[in-house]
Formats: sequence, structure tokens, C-alpha cells
Amino acid sequence: MFATIGHTFELMKMSWGVLMKDRELIFFPIFSAIGLVILSIFTIGYTAQLIVGQTDSLLILFVLIVLIYFIPIFFNAALVSAGIERLRGGDPNVKSGISHAAKHIHHIFMWAVIVSIVITILRLLRCMGHRCSFIVTILRATWMLHTFFVVPVIVSEGHGPVSSIKRSASIVRETWGQQVTAYFAFRFFYIVAVVLAVGAAFLATQIIPSQYSQQTSLITGMAVGAMLLIIEIALLQTLEGIFKAALYIYAMGGQPEGFDLRTLQTAYRYQPQAA
Repeated sequence: MFATIGHTFELMKMSWGVLMKDRELIFFPIFSAIGLVILSIFTIGYTAQLIVGQTDSLLILFVLIVLIYFIPIFFNAALVSAGIERLRGGDPNVKSGISHAAKHIHHIFMWAVIVSIVITILRLLRCMGHRCSFIVTILRATWMLHTFFVVPVIVSEGHGPVSSIKRSASIVRETWGQQVTAYFAFRFFYIVAVVLAVGAAFLATQIIPSQYSQQTSLITGMAVGAMLLIIEIALLQTLEGIFKAALYIYAMGGQPEGFDLRTLQTAYRYQPQAA
């Protein structure tokens, strides 16, 4: 994780500055969320039919699972594409980001297949017991680290998913060395987002006029909390996508517009505390 939350906050501020120049970038995670909601409805319905025996096609279920991963990966690729364009001095928009990602849709889909298989295997291993949980944690961390730049490599260099994994791992090793961490402090802010959403939901239930029923108060509070959480997550995902694009440009020897090179240089490195 980053040496300090303050250091991470600086990176978020830089990403925020880029977002303010292209506010439409936040639409990419919103489109992803809408697509996932629609697809999840079909997936839940099909899974229910599979359980009760009305259908027996596991292949279709697998395709639906792959699509659940494909949708966020595709829109993340569009976001990263637009972010790279902006950080290199361009003026991207939603259409240009989606258009660029669409050019690599075959590689993105195959990457989604690989991700769905890997994550499914890791989840199966985790279900085997506590001993496997520790191994899974190490494997997941290693996987996240070595595949961090897969999407930027696909959309910028046109590599297939397998070669992109190798390229991504190489970028991390060559740029930041071996003392790195797979978990980024951006994850901390996702926790903060959940806490804020829960707090907003609770406050909303308390300020509902007393003449309304408790059920109405609860539903309103949940709606407020859910809407706030959606907005927060969309914002964080956008900032994280911009940050990933900036790191990629830096690793390629470039100067991402709006980012400090010294800050990016230490973005991955783990600083052990003195004894």
C-alpha cells in the first residue's frame, strides 16, 4: 500500500484535476454499472432456471459470467484510452474512448475470459478451507500486481491478453523494481465511500417527518445511501482509471499532463517503517 494516505490523496488530487478538464470521463463507470445491472437480471433468471432444471446449458451460464466481467473491463478500457489521450495533451470524449476500446474488443473479450476463469478458480480454492485462503490471498495479490497494466497495454500497444500479461509484469519490474505492493490505497477510499453512504442512509431515516411510516423512512434512507454509493464508486473508479493511465505513460517514459513525476516514481514502492 502507499507509504501514507496523504501521498495517495495527492495522487487523487492530480487525477481530480484531470477529471475536471474532461468531466464526461465519469460516464464510463456509469455506463458499466447500467450494463451490469441489466445483465445481472438475465444471469440471475437463467441461474434460477438452471437450478430448477428448466435448462441444462452451463455454456450459456459461463458466457453470461464472462460478459459480467467483460462489461466493466470494456468501459475501463474506454476510460483508460480517453485518460491516456487527455494526459498526452489531447481532448477526448465518451465517443472517442468507446471507439478506441472497440478497436480492441476481441482482445478485451479474451482478457475477460481469462479473468473470469482465474477468479473462479481462486474462489473455488478459497472455499476449500482456511489453509487455502492464505494461498489464495498471495495468488490474488500476485495476479493483481502483474496484470495491473494489461488494459493500458491492450488499448495502447494492441497486444493480445497473454502477451499483455507478460508486458504488464515487465513494466512493473522495470519501472518500480521488486519492492512493490499489489493493493493500492485507493481501496481505502472505497471503504470510506461505503461508510459515508451508510451514514447518509442513517441520517436520511432520521430526518423523515414523523407522520411517515417507519417502512417509508427505511426505504428512503436506503435509496439515499444507494444513490450516494453509486456516485462515489463511479467517481473513484474514474479517478483510478486516470491514475492507471498516468502510471502507464510515466512507465513509458512520458510526462502525463497534470501529474508530478516524482510522485508517480514512488507510487508503487513500499516504504518499510523504521524499527
